[in-house]
Amino acid sequence: MSRRYSVVDQEPWKPFQTSSSTKTTTMTTAAKLYGKDLSEYDDVDVDELLAQLTPEEINLLAKEVDPDDSFMPPSQRCSYECDKSPTGPLNRKKLIEHINKQALETPDKPELKPFVPGVIRGKKWVPPPQETAKEKEAEEQIAIDLGEEYEQALSNATQEEIIDLAAILGFHSMMNQDQYHASLLNAGQPVGLGWDGVTKASQPKPYPMEPPNDTDVDATIKQVREDDASLTDLNWNNIKNISDEKFVQLFEGLEINTHLESLSLTNVGLTDKTAQRLAEALEKNSTLRVLNVETNFISPSVIVRLIRALLKTKSIEEFRCSNQRSQVLGNKIEMEITQLVEQNPTLLRLGLHLEFNDARHRVAAHLQRNIDRICRVQRAKLEAGEPSKNFAIPVGGLREAT
Repeated sequence: MSRRYSVVDQEPWKPFQTSSSTKTTTMTTAAKLYGKDLSEYDDVDVDELLAQLTPEEINLLAKEVDPDDSFMPPSQRCSYECDKSPTGPLNRKKLIEHINKQALETPDKPELKPFVPGVIRGKKWVPPPQETAKEKEAEEQIAIDLGEEYEQALSNATQEEIIDLAAILGFHSMMNQDQYHASLLNAGQPVGLGWDGVTKASQPKPYPMEPPNDTDVDATIKQVREDDASLTDLNWNNIKNISDEKFVQLFEGLEINTHLESLSLTNVGLTDKTAQRLAEALEKNSTLRVLNVETNFISPSVIVRLIRALLKTKSIEEFRCSNQRSQVLGNKIEMEITQLVEQNPTLLRLGLHLEFNDARHRVAAHLQRNIDRICRVQRAKLEAGEPSKNFAIPVGGLREAT
């Protein structure tokens, strides 16, 4: 290991001595290199000095300098130079055989101390002493002065009162669900579930299965085609085996319908072919306000087609189309959807998962502007005494749009 020297013109790491006193001091003076101050080297032309060096001196200088540049290849950063001429193309099998042969033929280096069974060589590792549990608990205890009034109240409190206090303060980790809900309902703590009781898992409450959707598909198609005024909300969610012909009949009736306001087609097997027909129907309908086509098999390009159709109808306030065949839309599709949404003045809620932050923020900001503008219009109509339409302004709708 090389000895470290200071750049100053004196002995290595020797403190300076003053002439007026025999005390030593560590006051810094101007650093020198080869008898000159470092400031004198500021005006030196490095290129001129390098031009005066011979190729051998440049090679020696390059070996002493590490460029520390990750963009340079390792062969230019390493000081090792191989003067041998290449023997030919790389043969990995022969190279491995040569390395193994050289390793077997190379004798092992003799040890400085021969191995003797049972003799400990070097310093034996001894595990540090571990603190006992009582000492650890004593160190972790923190003394808190609560005052005489609180100390007296807590010392005389029962276990049920302590549990109720923990529930009020929100210490959920100190109790189970039964204790917590019993404290909130003031129903008394269950027997055997105090601080010293055994905590058991509570049985989950059985909930009845959701009944199947019993909507008559043919009857509702007839109502839509006949423009029945009593049908304002149509729900086909989770109905299986609906043929494409029935979808086409429904969308044909939707073109001329003037009373239907909400259409929900979640998990009904809607494909690109039928979704294209739905987009054509949306362009001719002017009364539909809520459209839900989640959990189907619609491609990203057809989703863009549906959102573009909303620009012509300008009546839909809520559009949901998440959980489709393609989980990732892509940057190009999301930017196209964002531009279409920013052109829509009536859309208040968009149920679609967007991956990119720019698209999410722009869509959320535009939906919020639409909500604020409609609120101002409705407030102005109410102040003027004019009848206003009851817009379904969503609460927390921006969260789904983002």
